[in-house]
Amino acid sequence: MPSFSTDAETQLLNNFCSAQRLPDHYQTLATRYFLPLAKELAEESDTGKTLFIGINGCQGSGKSTVAALLTQVLIDIYKKKVANLSIDDFYYKKAQRKQLAEDVHPLFSTRGVPGTHDIELLKKALHQLFHTSGSIRIPRFNKAVDDRFPESNWDSIDGPVDIIILEGWCVGVTPQPSNELYTPTNTLEIEEDIQAIWRNTINKAIKEEYSPIFKQFNKLIMLKAPSFECVYDWRKKQEDKLQALQSSQGKNADAMSGIMDEKRLQRFIQHYQRLTEHMLATLPQQADVTLYLNAEHQIVKREDNDEH
Repeated sequence: MPSFSTDAETQLLNNFCSAQRLPDHYQTLATRYFLPLAKELAEESDTGKTLFIGINGCQGSGKSTVAALLTQVLIDIYKKKVANLSIDDFYYKKAQRKQLAEDVHPLFSTRGVPGTHDIELLKKALHQLFHTSGSIRIPRFNKAVDDRFPESNWDSIDGPVDIIILEGWCVGVTPQPSNELYTPTNTLEIEEDIQAIWRNTINKAIKEEYSPIFKQFNKLIMLKAPSFECVYDWRKKQEDKLQALQSSQGKNADAMSGIMDEKRLQRFIQHYQRLTEHMLATLPQQADVTLYLNAEHQIVKREDNDEH
């Protein structure tokens, strides 16, 4: 794959990497992998129909950064109208998750797994982005306090759009075979999901609520980690970055209550181990484009699924 960029793209990458405080090698990766991908998406959107793109990657894999870069390139270079959504922004509010934990299973108090997103809100936003002419409000979630921003802080975009990007750690996930649900994956499941109620509820949500949305993707892109073991290290870097940002802005302890220390983080990521390992094993066969990462976030190869 040739490594080439125009002057405008080079300047865009310089500015983007500087603003995001990305390492020097990121611009090389972007030139080799992400600029060609943006060009492909721009060409595919020339049909006049809204293009719906999914980006999957485990926690800390860099999917949000890739989505942001693709969005900026598509807008600035290819003059496309793009809606960049994160499935994280559609988490239920903290009070709703508390009620879910009381009614269904205590583990649903922790955001992240399928079943903790407001799928009706996501479907409404997608419908508007496909069909509405005029201003559309896009929810945003404040991870620093583990709750949704008030609607006055939501983003706005005029629809309909040329391209919708939906990124998230569980984007594109498929249900597990039921016989796989009864063997615990980790200590969390052994001790806190003894009857497998949480696991089965998640799997049902994937099948009935999430899969119908994911089946609408025109293209699914996966950033594939080498293993689940990388997730903790990558996720800790995210927490450290978030804490540094909040501290630099002079935020108090209440404003950073959602940021996790090491012990909380170790328990937290166990909520995602089962599905992360399931996706690492299954999604490369289902994704249209798989970008393979090493432990240092370097992309080592791209594979396209020609059957799609």
